[in-house]
Amino acid sequence: MTFSELKLHEDVLSGLDAMGFEKPTPIQEAAIPLIIDNKDIIGCAQTGTGKTAAFLLPLMHKIAANDISDEHINTMIICPTRELAVQIDQQLEGLGYFSGVTSLPVYGGGDGADFAREKNALAKGTHIVIGTPGKLISHLNLGYVKVDQLQHLVLDEADRMLDMGFHDDIMKIIGHLPKERQNLLFSATMAPKIRKMAKAILQDPEEINISISKPSEKITQVAFLAYDAQKIDLVKHLLRYNDIPSLVIFTSRKTKVRDITRALQKEGFEAKGISSDLEQTAREDILREFKNKQLPIIVATDVISRGIDVDNIDMVINYDVPGDAADYVHRIGRTARASSEGEAVTFINEEDQENFQKIEQLIEKEVRKVPMPASIGDGPEYNPKKYSGGGKRKPYKGNRKYKKR
Repeated sequence: MTFSELKLHEDVLSGLDAMGFEKPTPIQEAAIPLIIDNKDIIGCAQTGTGKTAAFLLPLMHKIAANDISDEHINTMIICPTRELAVQIDQQLEGLGYFSGVTSLPVYGGGDGADFAREKNALAKGTHIVIGTPGKLISHLNLGYVKVDQLQHLVLDEADRMLDMGFHDDIMKIIGHLPKERQNLLFSATMAPKIRKMAKAILQDPEEINISISKPSEKITQVAFLAYDAQKIDLVKHLLRYNDIPSLVIFTSRKTKVRDITRALQKEGFEAKGISSDLEQTAREDILREFKNKQLPIIVATDVISRGIDVDNIDMVINYDVPGDAADYVHRIGRTARASSEGEAVTFINEEDQENFQKIEQLIEKEVRKVPMPASIGDGPEYNPKKYSGGGKRKPYKGNRKYKKR
C-alpha cells in the first residue's frame, strides 16, 4: 500500500513526497483510516515503527481538508518529555510544509521570554499544541488557552507518562477540554494501568497492536557479564576494535553520564553527555550535532530514550540494565529505525541479572551472552537466581580468581 491509497489530502501527500516517504508502516496503515473516520484509538506499537506519523498525518489531513482556521486550538498532543515534544513538532513541521498546519511546542525548562511567547501563541490560537503535562497545566490554569473548539486529544507515550507520575496532571488537563472530542492514546506497552486510563478517557476505542513490547528483528542484541569496574574499559574496547560511527550509551544515573563522558574524552573519543541537569538549549544543541553526524557519541540517561529521532544509529550500549523491562525496548529502539539495522549491547553486573532475566521474558528471547575480552578479564557468572533478592556481590580484582566466601 502507498500513502496515496490512504486518501490523504494532496498537501499532506506533497509533504510526504518531499520527505521521501512512499509506503506507510503497519501502524500507519492501520491507524490513519480509523483516525480519519473519527474513531477513538488505543494504539500499541514498538519504538521506531512510525507511531508519530500515524497520528500526525490523519490529523493534518482533517485540518487541511476542512480548511480549519488556526484561531483556535484544534489538536492537543500530550507527551512525557521536552525532547519528545520537540521531536514531534519538528516532524510536524517537515510533513506539514505544504499544508499550512501550524504548531506550538510547550515544555518546561525555558525562561520568562519562552513563557511569554507560548502565552501569546496559545491566546491567539494554533492548529496543534504539543506539550508536557506540567507546562500545559501552567498555561491552562491562567485561562487564556483557546481550547473551547478543540477536536482532538492525543496521549503519546502514555505508559511513560504514567510511569513518571503524570496521571493526575493528565486528568486535570482533560478537565479543561470539551467533552466532545476524538481521543487517541498511543503506548509502547499495554499494561493494566494503560487499559484503565483508556477506559476512563476513550469512547468505544478501536485497538491496534503492532509487535507489543518486542524490539525490531533488525537489532542484533548481545550482552556482556561485567563488573562495574570493567564497564568503561569494555566501552573503550568496543570503540577501538569496531567501526561505530554513531553510538548512544545509556546509563541509569546522571553522575555516571559525567564520568563516562570524561573517561571517553580523556581517551580521545568525541563524546558529549545529556541528562536532566543540562539546560534545554544545550541538550538540543548536542542532539542536533549528533543528528547531523557532527558528534559520534552521546552518553545519556533515559531522558532521551524515547525523545530522539535519529536515523542510522549504529549501536546502543546499555551501560546499566534498566530497572523497567519496557525501558530496555525503548532504549534499543533508538537503533535499527526505518530500514536500517543496528546493534544493542548490554552490560550486566551481578545485581542486574534478575532484571535482565525479566527483560528476556518480556521480549520472549534469550539474548546471547558474549565472552569478555581477555585483556579485561572475566566478569561475574550468569546466575540470576543466585544474585536475586539482594545477594552479596563479588568484589572485582582484575584477572584474579576468587573463592566463595
